[in-house]
Amino acid sequence: MSDIDEIFIEDDSIALEDTENSDVEDYGASKIIPFIMERYKRSEDYREQDEQRWLKSYRNYRGLYGSDVQFTEAEKSRVFIKVTKTKTLAAYGQMIDVLFANNRFPLSVDPTELPDGVVADVSFDPKEPEQLRKNIKDEIVSPYGYKGDGKEWVKGATEKTLMESLGPLKEKLEDIDNLKGTTGLTPSAITFSPAMIAAKKMQKKIHDQLDESSAGKHLRSTVFEMALFGTGVMKGPFAVDKEYANWNEDGEYSPMIKTVPQVSHVSVWNFYPDPDASNMDEAQFVIERHKLSRTQLRALKKRPYFRASLIDEAIGYGEDYTRKDWEHDLADFAPEHGIDRFEVLEYWGMVDVELLEEQGVDIPSELSGFDELQANVWICNGKLLRMVLNPFKPAKIPYHASPYELNPYGFFGVGLAENMDDTQTLMNGFMRMAVDNAVLSGNLLIEVDETNLVPGQDLSVYPGKVFRRQGGAPGQAVFGTKFPNVAGENLQLFDKARVLADESTGFPSFAHGQTGVSGVGRTASGISMLMGAAQGGIKTVIKNIDDYLLRPLGEGLFSFNMQFSYDPELRGDLEVKARGTESLMANEVRSQRLMQFLQVASNPSLAPYAKFQYIIREIAKSMELDPDKVTNNMDEAAIQAELMKGFAAPAQEQQQQQGANPLDPTGVGGGNIGTGQVPMPQEQGFSGNEQGPTAQPPQANAGQPPTG
Repeated sequence: MSDIDEIFIEDDSIALEDTENSDVEDYGASKIIPFIMERYKRSEDYREQDEQRWLKSYRNYRGLYGSDVQFTEAEKSRVFIKVTKTKTLAAYGQMIDVLFANNRFPLSVDPTELPDGVVADVSFDPKEPEQLRKNIKDEIVSPYGYKGDGKEWVKGATEKTLMESLGPLKEKLEDIDNLKGTTGLTPSAITFSPAMIAAKKMQKKIHDQLDESSAGKHLRSTVFEMALFGTGVMKGPFAVDKEYANWNEDGEYSPMIKTVPQVSHVSVWNFYPDPDASNMDEAQFVIERHKLSRTQLRALKKRPYFRASLIDEAIGYGEDYTRKDWEHDLADFAPEHGIDRFEVLEYWGMVDVELLEEQGVDIPSELSGFDELQANVWICNGKLLRMVLNPFKPAKIPYHASPYELNPYGFFGVGLAENMDDTQTLMNGFMRMAVDNAVLSGNLLIEVDETNLVPGQDLSVYPGKVFRRQGGAPGQAVFGTKFPNVAGENLQLFDKARVLADESTGFPSFAHGQTGVSGVGRTASGISMLMGAAQGGIKTVIKNIDDYLLRPLGEGLFSFNMQFSYDPELRGDLEVKARGTESLMANEVRSQRLMQFLQVASNPSLAPYAKFQYIIREIAKSMELDPDKVTNNMDEAAIQAELMKGFAAPAQEQQQQQGANPLDPTGVGGGNIGTGQVPMPQEQGFSGNEQGPTAQPPQANAGQPPTG
């Protein structure tokens, strides 16, 4: 668990204070509550059609027929082939594999491409020493050195050495703020080290906060609803008071309560956005519907600026939660019973300043010129439980909605289940016809001529049944009629519908384990090509997650820490990057390409242009290893290189003492060395034999190459 500092989110001036007398805010509440309820009702009515789409997708996933499906008396089979469930889980699993390929939340913090304050003159350019040599006067020489000028950096050079060597160029570094940190191997490494340090610290802090919030679990729930319903929603960051276990010196339990940022998954069913918006950037408000128990509602009294007296009044009115129509379907039409829960609405969005002032919220002077401001309001049972101005800067609604597939004319996206709704219906119909036909063709229809039988007999048919005939004209009394079996034709149509499902979803069956792939798909390269083509659709989905969910969430946490964290080492010209699409390429393929590029970059003429540290880290990632644990930074690498030189020197000296040719380190011959046999121990010419100080080396035959 990381160290989390105490933070203070709100000031008294921007929040509605608690009071024992609720009469003082009746007038204001009588306006603000209808204002929120009107927006809630409008959003609920607008998304009714979306709810019907989600219900269809849910039924197809569960394998349930809706009330709109009517069966004829001739249809006996009620089979439901849950191909929707198979494809949804396969898409969900593939997205999770991509997002968590590196075993961490897919967010990173990096310095901007050119941090503010860095001048172009100190940026590293392999040709810069040559240019300086040509263009700069004799008194202004390059402090960086170039091959052959005798000014290369010596072992043990420090930042002080650099500053002394800069001379007149030292003034060019004055525009860089807080130039400090470890000395790099290039001028650029020294220049950018403060930003890199800040980026690493900020990234670690954000990842610690995400781990504290169990963000990985919440992201998986969000991705599942994306695949099934077409939209996934996450909330955050928002401030919560978290209890940390602590015992004092006497062994008494004394927990620490700290305010920390939190992220969570929000079910699309409880999410009511602005109906006139097509995405979160355009939304004027968002309402989240909570289903809270009595205990959970009372727990709100411990959170900042919740009004305890009005929470008690809301509880005193009794539970008011009622099921929506869609909740009956989700509960598989369970018997109706009383629900021991409260309905609490959480509003984030614009509120008229007039309503805020009437309710007793003081507007800060820097916001006095606005007609409306963003606020957070909680209501339950007609009581105003909390009202506070949005404490975050910049003031943004802390909800992020990502579509599986963009709906260009609506807020909510289109999911995989909806895309194959028609083909799922076709597959169910063809399979029911095949089953009914197989049952019918596998049995005989019995026709009985009762005039040829003794009256009063049981006409049921079973093995060993005996029918008694009566006298009269000869003829067959019992006839059997067999229907033709056309189940194979129905199954062929089923397979056609399944192919259509593959095309409509962009997620082929072989991607989730279908066997019997023929042609090029039976080879390893063919399978790789098919899987690469199948990832085309997933690539778009992951890009949506990056743009609509991960990046805004990361930027929110970044702004949170910049606003409420007082650690100066976290501050810098940084940017948050979503890394979901980086893992789309198969790790094996990615590792091979990185190794190939590393070989190319090892060319001395190309090496100055390659970022070897980045390449090594990416190779580690492709092997599903933590790059921070298995790779060194530039300073550690320099130390390691010196250590390796220390190990290599004694080994080379030992080889020379043993008579090894320095031009042939392998010891197997090469260059100008003869190709004779290596002498064995105790044989003439073996270097390990005990020889006296006056021992002479064996003489080779004249004109013959040495045999050793």
